[in-house]
Amino acid sequence: MSKIDPAARVQDGAAIGEGSEIGPYCLIGPHVTIGRNCKLIGHVHVTAQTTIGDDCTIYPFASLGTPPQSLSHRGELTRLEIGSGCTIRESVTMNAGTVAGGGVTRVGDRGYFMNCSHVGHDCHVGNDVIFATSATLGGHCEIGDFVFIGGLSAVHQYTRIGPQVMVGGVCGVRDDVIPFGLVNGQYAVLEGLNIVGMKRRKFTRERLATVRAFYQKLFHGPGMFAERLQAAQPLAGEDPAIAEILDFIGKGKHRPLCLPAVDAGKR
Repeated sequence: MSKIDPAARVQDGAAIGEGSEIGPYCLIGPHVTIGRNCKLIGHVHVTAQTTIGDDCTIYPFASLGTPPQSLSHRGELTRLEIGSGCTIRESVTMNAGTVAGGGVTRVGDRGYFMNCSHVGHDCHVGNDVIFATSATLGGHCEIGDFVFIGGLSAVHQYTRIGPQVMVGGVCGVRDDVIPFGLVNGQYAVLEGLNIVGMKRRKFTRERLATVRAFYQKLFHGPGMFAERLQAAQPLAGEDPAIAEILDFIGKGKHRPLCLPAVDAGKR
């Protein structure tokens, strides 16, 4: 059975899963669903139509499902969905979605969110991400699986960050970042591929060499970037990672593409 501290306030209608612990001074709203074997240590605020998956640990002063920080919001009841196995550290904030943005903010499984990190309204965050201290997402961002966002970095609203990206610390990310990219700088620029992350995902030497050669042709070859991108399309069949990068670029909509410093200066 679940264990609820006498000092916690759990409103009627909330659903608390088997084996979960709700610590002192937690506030749980009436539309909240918390999965099995979760631990809310204390002083955790959960509201809106928030669902939290199994086996999550949430530290003091986290605030989940609070209204979107959007001028379009008119008090509608919207959703925040958090997957299983997440660790949410002190003072993390995650906002519910907006009606205009689809009404749902989604966070995947096994995420590690360090203290004071923030997920804005209508964001879609993948599995196995790590947000370092004070990493911040504006609204409507899309974050792929296995992304690491460095401390004090901020991602502009509507920005996409592909899977297995490494974002350095104290970065302002204003542009879409290709899968497997490594970005850094005050205003983030593409510095290369996240080779360490790719090795952790079991890329062989042969695959790494193939993707590196593609990267060099696309981002450091002769001519304008648009010309290089067109010439690179036939390379999609050489490796699934190349196909993924080209597909990601082709689906760009709201934000420009994050480029190396030389090409970024030509935009």
